[in-house]
Amino acid sequence: MARAAVPGRLTWRVAGLAEATDLTKSARGLVFDVPGWPGHLPGQHVDVRLTAEDGYSVQRSYSISSVPDGERIELSVQRIADGEVSPYLCDVLPVGAEVELRGPVGGYFVWRATSQSPVTLVAGGSGIAPLMAMVRTRAAEGSRVPFRLIYSVRTPEDVFYAGELRRRAREDAGLDVRVVYTRQAPEGSPEPPGRLGVATLNTHGWPAEFTPDVFVCGPTGFVETVSDVLVALGHDPRRVRTERFG
Repeated sequence: MARAAVPGRLTWRVAGLAEATDLTKSARGLVFDVPGWPGHLPGQHVDVRLTAEDGYSVQRSYSISSVPDGERIELSVQRIADGEVSPYLCDVLPVGAEVELRGPVGGYFVWRATSQSPVTLVAGGSGIAPLMAMVRTRAAEGSRVPFRLIYSVRTPEDVFYAGELRRRAREDAGLDVRVVYTRQAPEGSPEPPGRLGVATLNTHGWPAEFTPDVFVCGPTGFVETVSDVLVALGHDPRRVRTERFG
């Protein structure tokens, strides 16, 4: 069902907003129809360009959250209060409006369904976006590769795709989801809020001796800390792939 991403010269394409969904109070899922889209790999991203009537333009990069299929892609956008692009995408852009997209971009931070290695995914906040594409693609391709997702957020209200993740983990024995709350845990939670640490990564990620593929995405400080812990736990640095922002 999926088309492989076509390498070559990146081209700006006009994309129409087909659907929009609130993921949290400060994030929006945007589904675009992109005529001529060449296909993508889970983990890749696109550049989004907005141009004002006076010709001023600005662009930002956003990870693709959707399964590679046809000419439709989904982006998960976190609103940045003083940003130039994300407030418009989250609060203003109406269904039917058009933006420019360029991509897919990136070939390192990608998961291929042909891989047979177990996978550990570690996300911080909106860093779940490209990892969501991996989770969805695994299911769409019928892969039996076991996935473990460790997702760090501030509060329960900050979880992207909360209902979908619960459903997938409940229905798929090959997907384990662990959410870590750093500021406020859900009512009745057996564990108090706290930062993602060595114990959680060691317990809920695949052990280094299993030689898993590891993908870490989130704010720069988060990614650097998690990567250092994983290497200290014995993981091969060449198998720990990172994507950071901020």
